[in-house]
Amino acid sequence: MRVRRSFGRVGQVLELPYLLEDQRKSYDWFLAEGIKVLFKEVSPIAGEGREGFSLEFVNAHLDDSHNSEQACKDKNLTYSAPLRVKGILKQNGKAVKEDDLYLADVPLMTTRGTFVINGSENTLVNHLTRSPGVYFTKEGPQEYRAHILPEFGAWLEFSLDTKKRKVTANLDRKGNIPPTTLLRALGLSTSDIMKQYSVVINPITEERLQRHIQWVVSEAVNNGKTIVHEGEPLTEELIPAILKANPKRLVFIDPYIQQSLEDDKAGSADSALLLIYRKLRSTDRASRSVMEDFFKHLYFDPETYNLSKVGRFLINKRLALQRSENDVVLHAEEIVLTLKKLLEVPSNPNLIDDKDHLANKRVKTPGETAMDALRSGLKRMARLTEDRLGKYTLDEEEPLRNLVSARTIQSSLNKLFFTGRLSQFLEQTNPLTELTHKRRLSALGGGLNKKRAKLEVRDVHHSHYDRICPIETPEGQNIGLITSMATYVRINKYGFLEAPYRLVKNGKVTDEIKFFMADEEENFHIAPATTPLDKDGKILPKDVEIRTGKENIRIVPRERVDLLEVTPVALVGVSASLIPFLEHDDSNRALMGANMQRQAVPLLQPLAPYVGTGMEAVSARDSGLLVIAEEDGVVTYVDANEVIVKPSKGKEKIYKLVTYDRSNQDTIIHQRPVVEEGQKIEKGDVLADGPATDKGELALGANVLVGFMPFEGYNYEDAIVLSERLVKDDILDSIHIQEYEVKAEETKLGPEEITADIPDISKEELRNLDDDGVVRVGTEVKTGDIMVGKITPRGETEPTPEERIFRSIFGERSRNVRNTSLRLPPTTEGGKVIKVKKFKREKGDELEAGVNELVKVYIAQRKKISVGDKLAGRHGNKGVIAKILPEEDMPFLPDGRALDVILNPLGVPSRMNLGQVFEAHLGWLASLKGEFAASPVFDGAKEEQILSELYEIREQKGLADGDDPKYPNGKVLLRDGRTGQPFDHPVCVGQICLMKLEHIADEKIHARSTGPYSLITQQPLGGKAQFGGQRLGEMEVWALEAYGASSTLQEMLTLKSDDTRGRVQLYKAILKGDPFPAPGIPESFKVLVKELRSLALSIKAFDHNDKEVDIG
Repeated sequence: MRVRRSFGRVGQVLELPYLLEDQRKSYDWFLAEGIKVLFKEVSPIAGEGREGFSLEFVNAHLDDSHNSEQACKDKNLTYSAPLRVKGILKQNGKAVKEDDLYLADVPLMTTRGTFVINGSENTLVNHLTRSPGVYFTKEGPQEYRAHILPEFGAWLEFSLDTKKRKVTANLDRKGNIPPTTLLRALGLSTSDIMKQYSVVINPITEERLQRHIQWVVSEAVNNGKTIVHEGEPLTEELIPAILKANPKRLVFIDPYIQQSLEDDKAGSADSALLLIYRKLRSTDRASRSVMEDFFKHLYFDPETYNLSKVGRFLINKRLALQRSENDVVLHAEEIVLTLKKLLEVPSNPNLIDDKDHLANKRVKTPGETAMDALRSGLKRMARLTEDRLGKYTLDEEEPLRNLVSARTIQSSLNKLFFTGRLSQFLEQTNPLTELTHKRRLSALGGGLNKKRAKLEVRDVHHSHYDRICPIETPEGQNIGLITSMATYVRINKYGFLEAPYRLVKNGKVTDEIKFFMADEEENFHIAPATTPLDKDGKILPKDVEIRTGKENIRIVPRERVDLLEVTPVALVGVSASLIPFLEHDDSNRALMGANMQRQAVPLLQPLAPYVGTGMEAVSARDSGLLVIAEEDGVVTYVDANEVIVKPSKGKEKIYKLVTYDRSNQDTIIHQRPVVEEGQKIEKGDVLADGPATDKGELALGANVLVGFMPFEGYNYEDAIVLSERLVKDDILDSIHIQEYEVKAEETKLGPEEITADIPDISKEELRNLDDDGVVRVGTEVKTGDIMVGKITPRGETEPTPEERIFRSIFGERSRNVRNTSLRLPPTTEGGKVIKVKKFKREKGDELEAGVNELVKVYIAQRKKISVGDKLAGRHGNKGVIAKILPEEDMPFLPDGRALDVILNPLGVPSRMNLGQVFEAHLGWLASLKGEFAASPVFDGAKEEQILSELYEIREQKGLADGDDPKYPNGKVLLRDGRTGQPFDHPVCVGQICLMKLEHIADEKIHARSTGPYSLITQQPLGGKAQFGGQRLGEMEVWALEAYGASSTLQEMLTLKSDDTRGRVQLYKAILKGDPFPAPGIPESFKVLVKELRSLALSIKAFDHNDKEVDIG
C-alpha cells in the first residue's frame, strides 16, 4: 500500500464503512430469511370447496446454483439458484399428501454486489421512495390535507378547507364523504364524536375566548338566565357577557365537526356502512355482514391492508402511540387522532410535513425490492391455488406440483430482473463507475416521472446533509432524481438514511459516535468537523458556528453545541470525495468532475495521482476489482494467472486472477500481481491490482506536466495541445476488448453449422480459421475478415443451367446452404484475437433454448491518444485534443524539461474551478519531492503552505525563474521550444491528473459513399452502427434555404437521399469519371402524389417544354 502525505487536520475518528454493505446485507437477508417470511404470509392456502383441502408450505430453501458465476457469463445464462419448498396437502387438518416443489429460479448476488442476467452483469439500484405513514400537507392557500398511506391497500385522506369551513374524508380516492360518517362506521355515536372533538376552556380568559370565535358551545352558559345556548356559535358580542358571568368552564365543539355532523346523512353505524358501501361499490344491494366485511377489508385486514413496520413506526411517532411494530393495520383511535391533528394544522403550521424531507422518504434496498417482486408472485400463485383447491378431488397419481402455479412466481421475478427499471445494465467503465452505480439512489417510479417532476423534488434539501451527495447527479432530464449516497451514511432497519455524529457535552467532544435519522437531528446544535479542538477534545473557540433545523446557521457559545460532525468527507458521495480541493470549485463544475471520473477509461500504465484525497484506496478496495488477502501468510508462488499464499495455519490459498476480461462497456478488466514470492503479507493487503488501480489506489488518469497559457489559438475554446511524448511513451494508451458471438441454432430447414467448409469462399479468406471454422487466438484481424464460419440451410430452389452443367460434369449435388459467417463489421478497425470460447450442447454445455453451439470471439484493440479524443481533469475542466506537437516544439522549463500539455488559462476564471490550479501546484511539489499527497475535501492543504514549500524546492532545483521569493505565486518563466526565446510572462505550471474519457474520436469517426437504405422510405439509414448516411431534418433544410444554397439542397434531397434511379447513375458516373446526372424525382415526392390522388385529385407534372413527365 502506498503511504500519502496528508494535509488534513481532522483525524479519522470513524473508519469508513464497507461501501456496499447495505446492498449486500439486504440481499443476503432476503435469501436467508425474507423468503421464509413470505411463505409464512401465504401459508396455508385454504380452498373454498366442501372437501376442506388446504396446502401448507414448510422448509422453503434455495439449492446450490447449477452453474458458476463465470459459466453463466460465458453461456449467456442467469446466475440463480432453484427455490424449493415442501408442500403438504391437508384435508380437514389431516395431511394426505406431501411433495418437494420447485417454484422458481431466484437470481443470486455476486460477491461484488452484482447480478448476472442472461450473461451480462446487472445491478439493482436503490429506490428512494415516499414512506408509508401519516402526513399533513398544505395543498393551497386555504386547503390542508391529512394522508394515511399504507405499504399496500386503500388510501385514507382528510381534506380541510378553511374558506368553505368544511372537512371531508376520502376513502380509497373514490369520492368524498363527511368524516363523521366514517367515525360512525367505526362505532362512535354522536355523543362520542362530540366528546372526542370538544375543547374545555378552564380558566376562562378573553384571549382564549378570542381564539375560539365561531366555535359551537356544547354546554349552555347560565347566570340566572341563559347567556349562551347549547349549539350556539361564539361571537364577539357574547364574550363580555360570558366574562361577566364567569362560569367554571366552557365546552366547545370544533366548528368543522359540527358542520360535518349537520351534513352527515347517516344517523347510525348501519346507515354509515351503507353510505360508504354505496360510495365505493356504486350499489347498496348487500347484507350488513357483507358491508361489514367490505369495510374491514378496507383498512383493518392484514391481507388487504398493510402499513408495514415502517408505517407503524412513523404513525406511532407522529401520533404518540405505543403499538407493536407487527401491528400493521389501522385502528379507530388512529383515524380519530389523525382528524384531530388535521383540525389543529391551520393554527399550528409547524405540524405541516415537508414531503421532500428525508424523514418522509426511505430507501428500498435490492433485498426489499426483490422481496416485493417475490411477494407479488406468491400472492398471485396463492389466489390461483385457492381456486384449484376449491375444485380439487384427491388423486394419488397426480403430483402436487399441478396444484401450484409456479409460473407466476418466475414471471414476477423476471419482470423485476429482466425488464424492471431498477434492474440496470451495470456501468463498469472503471472501478469507480461500478462502485457508484451500486450506491445510486433513484427517485423515479412510484408516480414520479422525469418529464413531470417539479424543481422542489429535484432540489438539494437541507436534510440531505451527510446523507445524500449534493454534487453527484446527471446533467440531463434526470437531474436531482438520480442521486448518490454520501460516504458515511447507513440505512437503518426501516430504510431511513442515518448520518454519524460525535456527541458533545459541556463544550467537550466525547468518543461516543451516534447515528441519527434526518428528523432526529433537527433540534440539535451541530458544529462542523473542522471546528478546532485541543488534545483533550475540548472546543477551542468560545463561540462556534452551528447549524440547526432548516437552513438555520448561527453562532452559539461552545457549551450549547450538542453534536460534532465526524468528518468533512461525510457530506459528499464517493465520486465527489475523490476531487482534491473540491472546496475551491464551483458546484456545477464539481458535478461535471464527479460525473466525468466515471467515464475515464483504464490506461495501459495506471499511475495513482500525485494529488489525491485519501479516498483512493478505499474506493478501489470496495469496488471488488482488487485481489485482497483473506488472512496473514507468506506468498509462495506468483504468476500472471494466480497468487498462492501459505497461511500460518492450514492449507495454501490460491487466488485466481482475472486476465484480459471484457467489461460491459468494452474496457479491459485485467488483474496484475503486486506481491513477490517470499513476501510476508497481512490480512487485507492487496495481492493484485485491477483495472485503473495502482498499488491498491484508484488511478483513473495520468500525471502530466501542464502549463496554463494560450498557444497560437490551438487551445481556443477549451481545446488541448499535447506533447508527442505522451503518444511515444504510451502514457494515455488504453486497451478495449470487443466481444462477438455466433449461435448455431435449430431452424425449420435444419440445424445451422459452425464449420470451415464454407461454399464459394477462397482459401485466402479461410487462412485464419481452425478446423472448427473459428479464428485462431493471436490472429490480427481487420474489417471484413471472417471470424467464425457458419452455414445455414436454405430451402430447395430450382438449379440454374450453370449448376446443371456442373452437376452433370462432376456428378454431385451442390450443398443447399448459404454462407452466414461472422465477419468483422465495418464499424471496427481491427485488432488482435485474444480469446475464443466454444460451447456445444452435445458436449453437455447448458445453452439457451434452440441453440446447439455458441462461439464467442474476443478482440483487443490498443487505442493510442489522438486528435479529437476527450481529456478531462477532476474539476470539470474538459477539452478535446486539437494538436499534438513534437516534444522539442513544446514550451520548456528552465531545466530543459518540456511541458506535456498546454491548457487555456481562460478555462479557469469564468468556470470558477480553481481546484485545478491548486492541484497543479501541489502536484508539482509532490513530484519534485518524490512523494504522493492527500488533500481531503473541505480539509485540504492551504495555499500559503503549498506555495512556500514549492518555492523552496524549486529554488534548490533551479526552477525558481519568474517567481517572487517574497510572495511566491507558483509561476515559472518558460521558453518557446521552437525559438528558445522566453515567453513574455511567467506561466502557471504544475502536475495535474488528466483522464482519457470514453468519448474516443476513432470510435465516432464515420464515412459512407453508399450503404443500406430503408425499405419503406428508400432513404439512407442513420448512424454509424447502421453504416448510415448524413440525414437532413426539417431544421437542416431551413438552414440551407436561409443561405439560398439551392443546388446543395436539391442534391441533399434527391441524389443523396431517395432518388433511387439518380443515385445509381451518379455512382456509376463517379466511377467512370463521367459528368454527373441531373437529379430525378425522389420517392418522397411520389408518396405525396399518391396521397393527393387518394383525395381524388389528378396530379400531373410537366417539364419546361410542356411535355408530361412520368412521376409514377
